[in-house]
Amino acid sequence: MISKLLIANRGEIACRIIRTARAMAIATVAVYSDADAKALHVRSADESVHIGPSPAAESYLVGAKIIAAAQQTGADAIHPGYGFLSENADFAQAVIDAGLIWVGPKPASIRAMGLKDAAKQLMRSAGVPVTPGYDGSDQSVERLTKEAEAIGYPVLITAVAGGGGKGMRKVDAPEDFVAALESCRREAKASFGNDEVLLEKWITSPRHIEVQVFGDSHGNVVHLFERDCSLQRRHQKVIEEAPAPGMDEATRAAICAAAVRAAKAVDYEGAGTIEFIADASEGLRADRIFFMEMNTRLQVEHPVTEEITGVDLVEWQLRVASGEPLPKRQDELSINGHAIEARLYAEDPAKGFLPSTGRLEHLKFGDLERIETGVEAGGVISPFYDPMIAKLISHAESREQAINDLNYGLTTTEVWPVRTNAGFVARALDDPDFRSAVLDTGFIERKGERLIPTTAADDATWKVAAMLSTDHCNEAPWAGFRLNAPKRNTVALSTPDGARVIDLDQAWSNTVRVVGEEWDLYSTDSGDAPVMTGTVIGQTAVVFNEGSAFEFALAARGTGHTSAADGAIIAPMPGKVIAVDVAEGQAVTAGQRLMVLEAMKMEHALTAPFDGVVEGLSVSAGGQVQVEAVLCTVVPQ
Repeated sequence: MISKLLIANRGEIACRIIRTARAMAIATVAVYSDADAKALHVRSADESVHIGPSPAAESYLVGAKIIAAAQQTGADAIHPGYGFLSENADFAQAVIDAGLIWVGPKPASIRAMGLKDAAKQLMRSAGVPVTPGYDGSDQSVERLTKEAEAIGYPVLITAVAGGGGKGMRKVDAPEDFVAALESCRREAKASFGNDEVLLEKWITSPRHIEVQVFGDSHGNVVHLFERDCSLQRRHQKVIEEAPAPGMDEATRAAICAAAVRAAKAVDYEGAGTIEFIADASEGLRADRIFFMEMNTRLQVEHPVTEEITGVDLVEWQLRVASGEPLPKRQDELSINGHAIEARLYAEDPAKGFLPSTGRLEHLKFGDLERIETGVEAGGVISPFYDPMIAKLISHAESREQAINDLNYGLTTTEVWPVRTNAGFVARALDDPDFRSAVLDTGFIERKGERLIPTTAADDATWKVAAMLSTDHCNEAPWAGFRLNAPKRNTVALSTPDGARVIDLDQAWSNTVRVVGEEWDLYSTDSGDAPVMTGTVIGQTAVVFNEGSAFEFALAARGTGHTSAADGAIIAPMPGKVIAVDVAEGQAVTAGQRLMVLEAMKMEHALTAPFDGVVEGLSVSAGGQVQVEAVLCTVVPQ
């Protein structure tokens, strides 16, 4: 058995691996960049090693530094987690060549499944159904355009080395193909160092179904059933559940058997996921489910599989890597209940889901039995890495109860001042179509603005903020309401959207009652379920309502900068300018793309707010910009 394990990753997955390793009496070593010097995973491990500057390309993606850290600390194994180097066959081989145990599949298996075009060809030969499309070696624009026309629009462009939703573009019309191809290639080159693509027929009612597989060095391969990951935004999974709703036993047997054949075709060892796309226009049917790709690593959504099977997949990884056979046979695995996972991201749905970075001044997760996180109150969400704060997981006897539990966990989660998607995901869970399992990968796009919580506080929220902001609270530090304290009749509050004067007597009598010192606020007719929570941080009252944070100050305040309504094009977040499409003095039309920023591995296009002329262009491709910097101005003609 492994005696000391180095985790070549960060955040919640590093913390997750450390937890299992500790339970198995395996010592752990964390690695960290400058940005992660005080991170939770660093403090959780038995030892830690600094491996470089904050950018991943100079730290977490430098395999030589990670191997050196393992050798320096006497670790005998390396677990890559997911992302970063987890599916890098050259790194896996380097770990093995250094005399260390690689907790993952053999490098040859990674290579076989690493390029989506080659993987599809291999799957065809193994009798696994694949999506119709083009995966040839001719990558010329002319050939790809011709193949797209032959497949028929809409088509999906996918980076052959892609993953995590990067390097994917849906194209609805021929005139959009070349621009989408260029954007896809640029993103793929930046993310994976490979700009080759394949084309697939876009399935109009697609569901993303994946099967967890596991192999060992003794020739055994099992599946641990399927997950449904259909709720996605920009090809990034948001909600995952197991088992897939609406999956009958015959279809489950067929898809899981195909997944096992796929794993055996590459002599697979360790944890892996076979991803399928299902045409769900007539429900889930075995003859309408097609292979997409294999992820040769542990998946972000692995907890839902663990919850329904009772298996610790990280423990299985460590045992298999140590040469042990799989702990269970296929006939010993079964499904117990239903599990759902939501990814809590540091992003602002009201601003186009732009990443939200900064210090977590206040962080309190909702009431759930399982939460996977790599941050804590006082920590920092950095612009250098994926913006996921946590994974919130519910497990219950029924799907309905699992949905209810997770919804409550999300709506009672408190994060400030960093913005999150908690309210957005809660609305998705509570949507009638989701509850009825009317699902496909276009669910979020189709629902659109209906899932985005309002940014305007309602009357009750204003009144709660007023109470938090007055001397109804004790001192040191605002420890709770004193119901018999002398009252001021009114209090003035402001938000970025405006100001109000609140009548406190009315607020107290008609809005809420208060329980305990946690500021759990109950409406007079809400029963036992709190509807809001609140706290005071410095001179700001923060009210949490249905997963969203509303902040109030005692004095009016302004934003201090111009807005797009004035023609100023403002950087919505810190990032890198990767394309500038206009020049000083150029005439532009409303909606025309002016430039593209890249931040947290995502591209963000900035467009002209109206017809005009570009003036004051202050950036060029390759430059770095700070949040709220004025990049140029569009002057009306």
